[in-house]
Amino acid sequence: MKESPRKNHRSICFFFCSFLICSGVFAFGKAEEAEKTVMNNEWRLCVTSFDTSALPEDRQPVGEAITRTLVDSLKTVNYRIRVSPEYAYYEQYEWSSVRSTAAKALAAKQEERALLLYRNGTNWRYRQNIKKIDAEIATLQENLAQAEADMPLINQEPVFAITQNNRDGTFPEPPRPKSERRFCVSQQADAFLAGAIQEYHNRYYLTLRLYALYTDSFVYEDEIVFSADDAAAAVDEIAGRLTAVLSGSKPAAVAVHTSPSDALVLINRSFAGRGDIPAHDRPPGTIEVAVSEGDHWPETVEAELVPGELTDISVQLLPVEYGDVTVLSPGVNGASVYQGAMYVGETPLTLRLPVDQFNYINVETGENQIARAAFTSPAQADAPYRFSMKLKTPRPGVDRVNKARKAYYWAWGGTWITAIAAWIVTGVLQTQNEAILQHYKATGTYNQNFYDQAQVMHDVYTYAWTGVGLAAAYEIFQMARYIYTSTEDTTPIVNPDK
Repeated sequence: MKESPRKNHRSICFFFCSFLICSGVFAFGKAEEAEKTVMNNEWRLCVTSFDTSALPEDRQPVGEAITRTLVDSLKTVNYRIRVSPEYAYYEQYEWSSVRSTAAKALAAKQEERALLLYRNGTNWRYRQNIKKIDAEIATLQENLAQAEADMPLINQEPVFAITQNNRDGTFPEPPRPKSERRFCVSQQADAFLAGAIQEYHNRYYLTLRLYALYTDSFVYEDEIVFSADDAAAAVDEIAGRLTAVLSGSKPAAVAVHTSPSDALVLINRSFAGRGDIPAHDRPPGTIEVAVSEGDHWPETVEAELVPGELTDISVQLLPVEYGDVTVLSPGVNGASVYQGAMYVGETPLTLRLPVDQFNYINVETGENQIARAAFTSPAQADAPYRFSMKLKTPRPGVDRVNKARKAYYWAWGGTWITAIAAWIVTGVLQTQNEAILQHYKATGTYNQNFYDQAQVMHDVYTYAWTGVGLAAAYEIFQMARYIYTSTEDTTPIVNPDK
């Protein structure tokens, strides 16, 4: 039997309306789910001062230095991955806190209603207040029921941070036994790190203990023995293991390959070895690998270490090219040449310098003649390069610049004083001229007394502005003298002789 077109249209309309309603319901549900707030977004660590009482008094500052070095290493940790027991602890903690807050709000509102009933009011306002409070109590009861039914959403990768006291450079004393939990609460920390340093056969013996609030116990212990010369590498090693524990993730690994094969390798400014460095564990995060070797240009590489992965870093240093630079001192042979503070020979002298690099030399003689120069070495190794140093005896007196500065300041002040005086004289002269003009308009004659005073003031006006001109010229002279004196002994940037 063939269906009518009208029934087909109804079926299509019904299907379309059902689709819109379902889409709205699903969208509404997603909006409600998106509105759920993620809680406990930060995980804080407190680093206590290390116990150095077992060390001799002259070595006790080592403990503070190691503490600060460890804190600097911990700043590379960005986040922490929570394991299931830790997540469950904070989930229960936040759930209890939300329920407690909702219950306290409901109890306070119920007490407010009881006090209102105790007043035994009967008027219209009393009934309105009771009705309003009953509505608020019903809402608070729903909030409490909702808090008891829904578990809060906890951040599984909270931001890692150290406490504000540690950031300010303050390290509190570690707590006594059985007071660790109270200590964490007082410091607003989720864990604290305690350590001790002892002397062990002329070496240092460092132990670390990490207490976590969610287990109410020490969850990590580590120890290392090192000498004073190996302190930086030892602290870097133990910091790597500690940061891996604090981040809650697997450690990363890094291997370094260099050319030439005996190049010096530094990882995060700590000695890692020479040449190829085999793979070893490192905490995840950004590292800086610096490679250097004589007669090669040094190079620094940054890399991001990923938890559970090996990062291979290959560095090939470029050899340094050298060029010849000849230093001459016309009229004087045998003058001493210094490159920076190092004596390198006597003029005429040919220096072997890296190409296209900025250099500084000074030349001195026994007669107290000196010359300084800053220059850029040739850009090509085979390019000829020579320049002449003009020696001269410096003028005596160490206060020449200070005297020139004071003279300029006095000249500057004198210019302003004479200019202000000339401005005042100009105003007085204009006032007298105006008085003469008004008297003439009123009487038709000039007042001889006014005229004589104005003539005297005109002469003063001429002298005042002449003084301003002379003071300005003197200021310009002193300014030029001060600029010349202050820059007379600066090192010039020279160019090679043609």
